[in-house]
Amino acid sequence: MKTKERILVAEDDAAIARGLIYNLGYEGYEVRHASHGQAVLPMVNEFEPDLLVLDVMLPGKSGFEILQELREAGNDVHVIILSARTSESDKVEGLCLGADDYVSKPFSLREFLARVESAMRRIRQRRNAEDEPLVFGDLTVVPAEKTVLRDGHPIKLTPKAMELFIFFAQHPNHTFSRDGLIERIWQDGYEGTPRTIDNFVLQIRGQIEENPAKPVRLETVHGLGYRFVG
Repeated sequence: MKTKERILVAEDDAAIARGLIYNLGYEGYEVRHASHGQAVLPMVNEFEPDLLVLDVMLPGKSGFEILQELREAGNDVHVIILSARTSESDKVEGLCLGADDYVSKPFSLREFLARVESAMRRIRQRRNAEDEPLVFGDLTVVPAEKTVLRDGHPIKLTPKAMELFIFFAQHPNHTFSRDGLIERIWQDGYEGTPRTIDNFVLQIRGQIEENPAKPVRLETVHGLGYRFVG
C-alpha cells in the first residue's frame, strides 16, 4: 500500500485550519495541525511532513522565525507560507528565508489545492531523483535500497556509516563539518558525538579507498571537515 503524503498545517485561525484539514484530507493527504508557533518545530521533527503550510502570524513564534530555524538546521521541507501580510516586502522576506511559495489571505481554495498538488509533483520528482543509483567509477550507490556496490559487490557498513556515505554521494565535492553532517542527516536522532563521525569515515574509507591511510575519495579538509570527491 502506498504511504500517504504528509502535510502539517500550522495555522491558529480555527476556521481556516478546519477547512484546510478537511479538504487536504479529502484529497488523500495525511494531515496534522499545529495552532501554536512553539509546537511547529517539534511536530516537524516527529511527523516529518512532505509539506508544511505555515501561517506567518502564529502565537508564540512567528512563521518567519520558524522558517529561519528550519533552514538554519538544514531542514529542506517544502514550505508554503500562508499569510494576511500581503506587502511585497513580506513576500520577499518569506521567499528569501527559504519559503517555496507564498499564498496571501484571503485565498481561493481551488488555487491553494492546485498549488499544493504542484508542490507535491516537484517533491516526488526530487525524491525520485534522489533515489536514482549514483555511479562513481567502480562505486554504485543505491539510496533507495541503502546499499553501495564496489565492482558490483556489496560493501559492508554499519547503518549509520551507510547513511553518512549515501549523504556524501548525494552531495559530491561539497565540504561538511562534523556538526553540519549531524544536523543535515540525523538532527535530534543522533546519539553519538561529533567525533563519532571520524569513526564512520574510517569505516567508509576501509571499504572504498585503495589505500585508506592515504584517502583520495573521502578527503579530510583540514579545519573544515570532510568531502567526497565525485
